[in-house]
Amino acid sequence: MIQVRKSEQRGHASHGWLDTYHTFSFDTFYDRDFMGFRSLRVINEDRVAGGQGFGMHPHRDMEIITYVLEGALEHRDSMGNRGIIKPGEVQHMSAGTGVRHSEYNASATDPVHLLQIWIQPERAGITPEYEQQPLDRQAARGTLLQVAGPKGDGGALTIHQDAKLFATILDRGDSVTHRLAPNRHAWLQMARGTATLNGTALKAGDGAAISNEHEITLATEHSAEALLFDLA
Repeated sequence: MIQVRKSEQRGHASHGWLDTYHTFSFDTFYDRDFMGFRSLRVINEDRVAGGQGFGMHPHRDMEIITYVLEGALEHRDSMGNRGIIKPGEVQHMSAGTGVRHSEYNASATDPVHLLQIWIQPERAGITPEYEQQPLDRQAARGTLLQVAGPKGDGGALTIHQDAKLFATILDRGDSVTHRLAPNRHAWLQMARGTATLNGTALKAGDGAAISNEHEITLATEHSAEALLFDLA
């Protein structure tokens, strides 16, 4: 079964400096039918104006992944980490027992476009962690490249949950297929372009909850970039 979450059905807020879309209930946006999916709790698509950003604020007991599509995002946190995330890099922070961080557009003039993802951890009270790794965009072309997963699973980033995150970049005529093990579920999030998922048309911003499917195929006649979550 594939349930599509259309881009225009997401929550939306415009604050001048921030234009944001919420796939799942978040902040003042509430949709009782989309409180999350399995351990996946948040997918926010943010566009932050030049010189603007989120000041220091707290998190705890959440696995947070940042995927930048365009521009550059500057990160600082209470663990002493500081970095700039650009397309071709991906960042993970385990908030665990508690951490404070800020996220600012690294440019004074150009916007930054990103996806921020929250996954509920397998347990509370994890020691906070920070990782930033390169994402080989060429290696993601025409295939599903694993960018995060449980410890020892071979993902570029380690998350504390039985979940795997894959990225794919498809050119005209490309397709990728993913097989789901028994009792596994998936969420597909379209980041850019248009594609079909087992024949169902999707566009940028659309998401799809996938259950009771043995195999899924994403194909495009134009171009597309998507994230796929394989979830317990």
